[in-house]
Amino acid sequence: MFTKLETKIAFRYLRAKRKEGFVSVISWVSLLGIMLGVATLIVVMSVMSGFHHTLLSRIVGMNGHVVVYHQNGAISDYDFLVDKIKQNKIVAANINGIVPVMEGQVMASANGVNSGAMLRGMRMTDLAAITAAGTKIYGNELSDIADGQLVMGQVLARNMRLTMNDSVTLIAANNGTPTAFGTMPRIMSYPVKSTFLMGMYEYDSGFIFMTLEGAQKYLNSPDSVSHVDLFLRNPEKTDAVADALRGMLPPGFVVRDWRDLNKGFVGALQVERNVMFLILMLIIIVAAFNIVSSLVMLVKDKSRDIAVLRTVGVSRNSMMKIFVLAGTSIGAIGAVFGTALGIVVARYIEDIRQFIQWATGRNLFPPEMYFLSELPSRIDPVSVAGIAIVAIMLSFLATLYPAWRAAKTDPVEVLRYE
Repeated sequence: MFTKLETKIAFRYLRAKRKEGFVSVISWVSLLGIMLGVATLIVVMSVMSGFHHTLLSRIVGMNGHVVVYHQNGAISDYDFLVDKIKQNKIVAANINGIVPVMEGQVMASANGVNSGAMLRGMRMTDLAAITAAGTKIYGNELSDIADGQLVMGQVLARNMRLTMNDSVTLIAANNGTPTAFGTMPRIMSYPVKSTFLMGMYEYDSGFIFMTLEGAQKYLNSPDSVSHVDLFLRNPEKTDAVADALRGMLPPGFVVRDWRDLNKGFVGALQVERNVMFLILMLIIIVAAFNIVSSLVMLVKDKSRDIAVLRTVGVSRNSMMKIFVLAGTSIGAIGAVFGTALGIVVARYIEDIRQFIQWATGRNLFPPEMYFLSELPSRIDPVSVAGIAIVAIMLSFLATLYPAWRAAKTDPVEVLRYE
């Protein structure tokens, strides 16, 4: 594409002489601008991708990819329902497991501290199967939890100053005992046998698990569950399963997937990701405009050289290639170094955050605000390559006008007064 002469002249023009120092400074600014723009965009998009993947995997993973409710609020004969669902060929081909769940809001009280919490009753084998791989269990193993024993989020246990085997009082107002004077809240005490640390603040600070039978007794809903969770092999393929369930279940049942249950949250993450991409892309666009200005000044400064080259037989096409190569090289070098810098920062973003927090003494990532206890980052090779290619393409487009100006230079007009 480029001859040896064109390449040599292009890279010679990038090494400005002392009297052309200002042009060289603009070229360096352009290169640094593209490098920082690419690096910043890669880091931000990696963090946003990490947020999206981590939050959805944990939220969806604990709540099921497809959820079956009943309009009456409770599902009786849930084991029969589970067996019936498993007999459907479409469902059976896509699911990893079906989990009946009994759930209710409670008030937890211990050591003078009260806190709202979500009580969730499940079979401990099901809880162990759906627990995220990074979740840490402290105390007894989940398989050893018996009726009347609790598994509590570690942050909630710490806030209530609870240690292993301490008792916590649960108060349920919505599932109380009817009396002549109204519904009395159910108040019972249970020992904490295990705590879990999932890394997601919402669960670690607000969820309590117990056996399914124990939750049914406490919430005054014997032989029933609040809903049934279905976990799929591919969370993105919920439509086929949801449609199959709607077609087979009798009236009164409601089927919803994780997108319906988290529609606002998923939409907000996607909008934020797109907006951040557009805003940070402006950095690269501004750097590309710097390439335009530096090349325009270079063409003006090299007008005599261009005229001489034209008179000795260098074609307009070759002159255009020289300046296209010079400008695109700035963008390509900046994109390569920016990509390397962005990948390194994205890879060690949590370590960098910890160091900055240690140096400044400030909490830069409060878990109660961001729902996660550490800053996630997920480097997507396709996104990284796309960002680098876009930066190089913008650099190439920025060279077209200055290169055209150089090719249009009339050697007769330039050399007339020399």
